[in-house]
Amino acid sequence: MRGIFLEPERCPIVWSTPTMVRVTPLLHELFDYLTTGKLSGEQRQRVEAVVFDALEPVSTIPIGARMPTDPRARAVAERIAADPSGNAVLADVATDVGVSSRTLARAFVAETGITFGQWRTQVRLASSLPLLAANMPLARIAGRVGYATPSAYVAAFHREVGISPGRYFAD
Repeated sequence: MRGIFLEPERCPIVWSTPTMVRVTPLLHELFDYLTTGKLSGEQRQRVEAVVFDALEPVSTIPIGARMPTDPRARAVAERIAADPSGNAVLADVATDVGVSSRTLARAFVAETGITFGQWRTQVRLASSLPLLAANMPLARIAGRVGYATPSAYVAAFHREVGISPGRYFAD
């Protein structure tokens, strides 16, 4: 989909923080319509007005983890982010970047504020969100982000976020 640029000066919505919105089928179609490039200025304004009326914020609990800046920890983080389904243990990835597992563990805590294991869980859960939003079956999501079973994925999600994956995008 091409970019959609709504005119900020015409936006009647003022949210003080970045806000996730529910993209309903209607909103999706309106976005598609806005990208046709065939709208006059007045048509575009009317469609944008409907878009603004259709925007529905969703309350979500943020999922994600900050990337470390230490070159060794960053290399490990990028590897995990590129393939969250991998099951390498801290000792293995530390050896790959030429440090001890203790050094790498300390780097993750110092730079991200959470342990390596917690960081990997956050990356896995963040990687699952687009799949969850696309209504992919939990069994496929679990496998793609590194969980052996759907129940293990649901348990991790619930433990970290406080709600089930099925409720994350629901009211």
